[in-house]
Amino acid sequence: MNNNEEKISLQNVQIDPRWALRINPAIAMRRLALPICKLGDELVVAMADGNDMQTIAAIEAAAGLRVRTVIAEQAELRQALLRVYGDARSGAADSATAIESSDDPVAIVDAFVRAAVIRQASDIHVEPTRTGLRIRFRVDGVLEEFAALPQSVQAAVCSRIKVLAGLDIAEKRAAQDGSFTWLPPATGNSRSKVRPYDVRVATLPVRYGERITMRLLETGNSRILLNDLGLCDEHNAQLTSVLARPHGLVLLTGPTGSGKTTTLYAAIQHLLETASLNILTVEDPIEYETEGISQVEVDSSDKVNFSKALRSLLRHDPDVVMIGEIRDAESLDAAVKAALTGHLVLSTLHTNDAPSAVTRLRDMGLEPHLIAATLRLSVAQRLVRRLCPECAEKYALTQAEANSLGRPELVGSDAYKPCGCLACSGRGYVGRVGLFEFMLPTAKLSEQIAADAPLGELIAQMKEEKQRLLIDDAIAKIQAGVTTVAEAMTAIDSGR
Repeated sequence: MNNNEEKISLQNVQIDPRWALRINPAIAMRRLALPICKLGDELVVAMADGNDMQTIAAIEAAAGLRVRTVIAEQAELRQALLRVYGDARSGAADSATAIESSDDPVAIVDAFVRAAVIRQASDIHVEPTRTGLRIRFRVDGVLEEFAALPQSVQAAVCSRIKVLAGLDIAEKRAAQDGSFTWLPPATGNSRSKVRPYDVRVATLPVRYGERITMRLLETGNSRILLNDLGLCDEHNAQLTSVLARPHGLVLLTGPTGSGKTTTLYAAIQHLLETASLNILTVEDPIEYETEGISQVEVDSSDKVNFSKALRSLLRHDPDVVMIGEIRDAESLDAAVKAALTGHLVLSTLHTNDAPSAVTRLRDMGLEPHLIAATLRLSVAQRLVRRLCPECAEKYALTQAEANSLGRPELVGSDAYKPCGCLACSGRGYVGRVGLFEFMLPTAKLSEQIAADAPLGELIAQMKEEKQRLLIDDAIAKIQAGVTTVAEAMTAIDSGR
């Protein structure tokens, strides 16, 4: 045991549910003790009384680790305990230990969904194995192991999820998609502040059963702002300038999961705050419900597909049209016609970098002169984990790292690495931030696009005009201590 008088604010701490849910909720609530995370070979536990040896001994026995205590204010500790374990009077606290001790599928599913919300996970992966079920969370783009369930509960847990999502529990040989709403248990005075989660469910038959992926989307979430994306001042000014134009095509490019839709919604939020506009979207599915705009969700039965929705949208006098993805020649034709007839069109495209959007549009059958006439901005982006500002450690960039960045002259310059602390639950990272590349078609670039210039010439012109490439933005964020060399290079290479 290592009892000290280190005091912390739980408002600045990330709680790891793998350890928080390992102890009996009744003991935690009664003794005001909350396991936060594992650091090294110690379990850090926030307590109101750091000298409560009986509670410390009980937690050490349950966790199998030596306890290091930190002191938290009672009011903050009670609030954090309610957030983790729920209100015991509602029975929610009983589900907190369901992962380890229960064979009740209702309690088990509630427990790991609650844990994923606490961990701020974007996805839950329920994966059948030879011996049971593996539960993993995707946190900041990285998969984390959460629990392993015995084979005895595998079928019941899968059926419970399918019932919640409105799926056919008897169908085990075909993939299915569904959704449900999960409401965190009301806790004390926070009842009016509880926001439900929209959980998108996809099933897939695999070797040992059915694999289930659950995407967590908080409804009514706080507004997404351009300033939160990680745009540099130059890119922010360019984007807001383009959004102020009355018509044209703005494309967000990058691989799946690179944050393109989030950037689109941040752009829409900016438009809502700066002008009175009629904004309509067509998406598959709707990722963020946003007040002040009309959103159309594509119907899987093909009653409302992208092309039909786009044709109908243009009859509703929109100022701005957002298309979830330009996926075929038909949706591209509708988007270009809208851009040419006085509408600002925002959409996404799957390409590796910003200038490759031009090549992709050509391949889809759009004439070069139409690309030059409509394209106002092409943005490539990636997501990287953001270094925890509390524990990031500065060091000198090595020769190998400088070479990997393609900038050998940067050897010895400032870079930062993760360490791990309470604020980041020992991971060294907190959240994610974007890397961006903007191709702003200047007169020269537009001329090259219209002349069907090859991709290499477009990139060379961007460099000549000192337009910031992905690698340039990555280097700037590495030197500023925002992310690491490894994160940046992995993200950039993943899109190639």
